[in-house]
Amino acid sequence: MIRVHVSPVPIDLAAEMTRVEQGNVGAVASFCGLVRADDGVDVLELEHYPGATEAALDRIARTATERWSLQAAMIVHRVGPMRPGERIVLVVTAAPHRRDALDACAYLIDRLKTDAPFWKRETRGDRASWVEARESDTAAASRWQA
Repeated sequence: MIRVHVSPVPIDLAAEMTRVEQGNVGAVASFCGLVRADDGVDVLELEHYPGATEAALDRIARTATERWSLQAAMIVHRVGPMRPGERIVLVVTAAPHRRDALDACAYLIDRLKTDAPFWKRETRGDRASWVEARESDTAAASRWQA
């Protein structure tokens, strides 16, 4: 099962987890990213390119299912304005064994940070600024090159 969902609606962890905890699953790995209040961030706004973003996320998930023995790969990403502490992204993988689930989960979060078209804008008080891509994200994604 591959699930890719991009929405301004808050992420419901319990509802999403029940989608993958079915069948002959031996391991479930997950990553949930939250808005940080770095340097006084009041609001983080994520924009995306509808259609292209979902297609990129689907490609990443399909690559993971080809590379590891997965029963599920799920990426749920939020867009729109969010406040510190709110969920931005949920990545979940399910596999017969933990190593595949853990490695695939790390792969999905590392690749989506660089391969999917999202743009971040941080607001601090009355000032807003676009967030540049981080070298650390590029380095993390590059470790998965075949």
